[in-house]
Amino acid sequence: MTGTSVHTARRAAFHALHDAGRSGRPLLLPNAWDHASAAALAARGHPAIGTTSLGVAAAAGRPDGVAATSVETLALARRVARLPVLLTVDVEAGFGDDPATVAGYVSELAGLGVVGINLEDGRPDGTLADPDGTADTIAAVKAAVPDLFVNARTDAWWLGVADPLPQGLARARIYRSAGADGIFVPGVVDEVTLRVLTGRIDAPVNALYQPGGPSVAELGSAGVARVSTGSLLFRAALAAALDTADVVRSDGVVDPAGLPSYAEVQGLATAAGA
Repeated sequence: MTGTSVHTARRAAFHALHDAGRSGRPLLLPNAWDHASAAALAARGHPAIGTTSLGVAAAAGRPDGVAATSVETLALARRVARLPVLLTVDVEAGFGDDPATVAGYVSELAGLGVVGINLEDGRPDGTLADPDGTADTIAAVKAAVPDLFVNARTDAWWLGVADPLPQGLARARIYRSAGADGIFVPGVVDEVTLRVLTGRIDAPVNALYQPGGPSVAELGSAGVARVSTGSLLFRAALAAALDTADVVRSDGVVDPAGLPSYAEVQGLATAAGA
């Protein structure tokens, strides 16, 4: 099988995971921020993983959401794409304003074996981008890589705009018409609203898991096809590191149960010939 046909088969498999998610338990998509976290998640049996733009940016000492990590994101994709797992990449708003430039960048990701992207309509100033401009970018990406799964994210809820449901649905229609394969609605935890969205959007709907919000099973009951963890795993890892440092500083005893060994982590570093 040629490299091109392998990429095609992997993208088809990623689409199929969403189809399965619409008819049963949603696809749980954990989000990694470096090679080790991606390799560990793959080793735990997750069929697909995403990247978290916050985790990638924070690890690089850069701010999230301001198109500052195109180089780091591409470098991470190059490493993680070698793993035996389907990879979708958060490209923020595309790391550029010109649709052709964004399409070129995404084509480079696709050439590495990436099966999907997240493309958001939130802007660094906290407002929503013009939906037609976002649609132009989606259309350019789909023209360049037709079988890539484009998950169009609307930040109508995430940014707290007034009366987000009508605007969210309108944006979903525009993005779907441009070729988006899925619609991501981070910030929605109300199951009634989710049922409206999944009932009126003719594509897999992606929700963000939030602590204290609906479980994966409850999100599935509302019709959600894909559940992402976003930056949660990165923030949980950071919290665990701080807690452990505090225990050591206070002369406490660190419980080694559940900690990966040096050898196990070393194995992750060389997974798939990385």
